[in-house]
Amino acid sequence: MQYVKEIVTGVGTLAIAVGIGFVMQNSESAKSRYGDQAQPVPIDAQDASQEISGVSASADIMLQVQEIELTSASDITSVPMPKTDTDIQRVAAPTADLAPEADSLPVVDECEMVATATPVAGAMVTLTLDAACVPNERLTVHHNGMMFTETTDATGSLSMTVPALTDQAVFIMAFSNGDGAVAQATVTDIAQYDRVALQWRGRAGFELHAREFGADYGQSGHLWSGSAQNIDGLTSGDNGLLTRLGDTQSTEPLMVEIYTFPSHMSARPGVIDMTVEAEVTASNCGLEIEAQSLEVSAGGQLKTQNLTLSVPDCDAVGSFLVLNNLVGDLKVAGN
Repeated sequence: MQYVKEIVTGVGTLAIAVGIGFVMQNSESAKSRYGDQAQPVPIDAQDASQEISGVSASADIMLQVQEIELTSASDITSVPMPKTDTDIQRVAAPTADLAPEADSLPVVDECEMVATATPVAGAMVTLTLDAACVPNERLTVHHNGMMFTETTDATGSLSMTVPALTDQAVFIMAFSNGDGAVAQATVTDIAQYDRVALQWRGRAGFELHAREFGADYGQSGHLWSGSAQNIDGLTSGDNGLLTRLGDTQSTEPLMVEIYTFPSHMSARPGVIDMTVEAEVTASNCGLEIEAQSLEVSAGGQLKTQNLTLSVPDCDAVGSFLVLNNLVGDLKVAGN
């Protein structure tokens, strides 16, 4: 299959310093890359400046990306919060004081909110909320630095399955007026799994992709939010699982995607290639977008990294930005 040329970012020195591979696919190749045969053409980030300088400025297939900023969090207990989202409360512990905001939910007498967290297979937790006094209302779920927004149903209820990031898993469910509930679960099998999460705000267009043991795009073993998921394979050690959380219908939602692999149960050794990708859309073109990665090893260590990048102008809509090394590939030893 013939591919249109892709390039890496123009900030070559930064790409070399942090080891990030960054390529660009145009709309036709992006459209086909999720089919049965398509795959991106990898380009070494260290060759960025040579690739850019060796092409004529008039080549309309060239799309230059600039102003990429990457930082590694030195204090994993301090997670940056979205500065412009007034619906989100800064929460550091289950006992945090969630101060009410003006123009928030109406005050309801004796509003009882009950949250439960039940551990299930795959180091997951079934999280539920019963809050009859706040139907159809947005809330934010906080867990060990991970945040996402959801909405209660017409009865004020909410239920979801969330990948745990720690064995003593605490979940805070907070509404915009400071009301909320806390639930906790002990997750005994978390040491069997590696997890990689990517979270962002709004319609930034981010996606987390995992290609297991050499799988190409569109093949079995390529997992992303648009692929079929196999929970049975996760618990048996045969494959990973990608979970997407966040209400895309709400205004400026907080979204997160989490990839889980049973590293300590897999009978198959090899490498799982991880990439972060962002589609250029009418909602993000020409804007600066931000994301944060969270990597949790089977040993319980948490690593975070922040990403800020400028999306190309709107004539690049339909293309994909591919970051090859923002999150580390998973190396599975086999058992």
